[in-house]
Amino acid sequence: MNRERMLEQARVRAEWDLLVIGGGATGMGIAVDAATRGYEVLLLEQHDFGKGTSSRSTKLVHGGVRYLEQGNVALVMEALKERGLLRKNAPHLVHELPFVVPSYTWWEGPFYGIGLKVYQMLSGKLGFGTSRFISKEETLERLPNVNPDGLRGGVIYYDGQFDDTRLLIHLAMTAAEQGAVLLNYAKVTALEKGDDDLVHGVRWLDQETGESHVARAKVVVNATGPFTDGVRGLAGETAEPMISPSQGAHLVLDRSFLPGATAIMVPHTSDGRVMFAIPWHGRTLLGTTDVAVEEAALEPVAMEEEIGFMLTTAALYLHKKPTRDDVLSVFAGIRPLVKGGVGKNTAALSRDHTLHLDANGLLSVTGGKWTTYRHMAEDAVNHAATLGDLPERPCVTKTTNLHGYHPHAHDLGDLAVYGTDAAAIQRLIDEEPELGRRLDDALPYLAAEVVWAARSEMARTVEDVLARRTRALFLDARAALRMARPVAALLARELGRDAAWQVAQVDAFGEVAAGYLPAGACRNPGGVEK
Repeated sequence: MNRERMLEQARVRAEWDLLVIGGGATGMGIAVDAATRGYEVLLLEQHDFGKGTSSRSTKLVHGGVRYLEQGNVALVMEALKERGLLRKNAPHLVHELPFVVPSYTWWEGPFYGIGLKVYQMLSGKLGFGTSRFISKEETLERLPNVNPDGLRGGVIYYDGQFDDTRLLIHLAMTAAEQGAVLLNYAKVTALEKGDDDLVHGVRWLDQETGESHVARAKVVVNATGPFTDGVRGLAGETAEPMISPSQGAHLVLDRSFLPGATAIMVPHTSDGRVMFAIPWHGRTLLGTTDVAVEEAALEPVAMEEEIGFMLTTAALYLHKKPTRDDVLSVFAGIRPLVKGGVGKNTAALSRDHTLHLDANGLLSVTGGKWTTYRHMAEDAVNHAATLGDLPERPCVTKTTNLHGYHPHAHDLGDLAVYGTDAAAIQRLIDEEPELGRRLDDALPYLAAEVVWAARSEMARTVEDVLARRTRALFLDARAALRMARPVAALLARELGRDAAWQVAQVDAFGEVAAGYLPAGACRNPGGVEK
């Protein structure tokens, strides 16, 4: 993917079949689906791909145990099917992960054991491992840091894990290979109507050059997640709000809190959610919360009560109890839940996706979850094709391998998330050995990955690299701060930027990274705490 070439194509084409607003999981899924059907697609994202909700998930590809308990069997079955398809189409990014539900009372083992056996059965031929009861001894072997006091045993089951923004970038690369044109830092500022008073295009701003452009399309699809209502309002009309935003936060700790390769699932927390402790990229990920918020922020910050809740809940189940000082990174995301009446209990709102057609012809798709992005996209493109009177063509994404597809990616070590692109990154190192150096001793990321991100993945800023091409900011915010200057220097070389740009980039990243550290530490862009 090359932004300059994409930009030129976006400028010259007179009309597109589909114009997609939003470069998160839903928007990218729509771009892949539509492009593989042969439609002409333009996707515009106001910031970087995955800046919003799609980079801030719990990193699970799952059916949703909690939804089964709520009785939403249809959603669970759909999600479990999509989980299986995603592992088939992107095995370099999606893998099986064992979970243990520790039991401390006599009834928990049978109760959760039966429920998780049903969960397994609902997945059918696309199932993962077999759920079963396990002894206290095996529970402690799999979870050495689980609280042993009163432990009776546990139930083991299997679900999927992934790297959300690595999958998103490979969706973008897949769409581009199929002919879609994708632009980050391209903010839609207005919806353009035709003589029939229907939306037939958008006005958008190239945030790098400051130039404004108009793009026309047979169908405009709004896939902006928590910002759906804001885009709907760009038509200059008053629209009944669809979204009830909910914030979910996560903490990242070192691996000592969850050694091994097994996750913990706590089926009931005090706020009515499921809590996970998950091994992820050599760290321990804790989450999540569910807090109603008034409006969606592009860079949400975890609330103090969310941090306290997660630490308190984790302390109930972990022998070595985490404290605020153990937190390497804290991040929050906004769920685009579809309004379901009155009340503040967002945990009870449906995670089903919704398609909405405004009177002006704007098609909005929202809700849903990462796991079901492909099905959401198929549904949206089917409706868009009808709305735009496009040639009827079948969806092929059930069997479309995503960019980077590699059935044995685990053999690639730290570059496994790149799949087949790992070889190209290695060639960069062979040509310039200095690119083989680590950017920081605390994390496995190499200078070559920055070069690759700039040349092939449309990374434009230090934040793009450290938050979404690598996951440095999410794994260790202090280490990411230390990496900012060398990343800025590498990007400047690749993008033709000057020293002033580098300084501005390091400062801007420092401001963003401050929100990923618990309150109380004073940071500076050099990564040295005062």
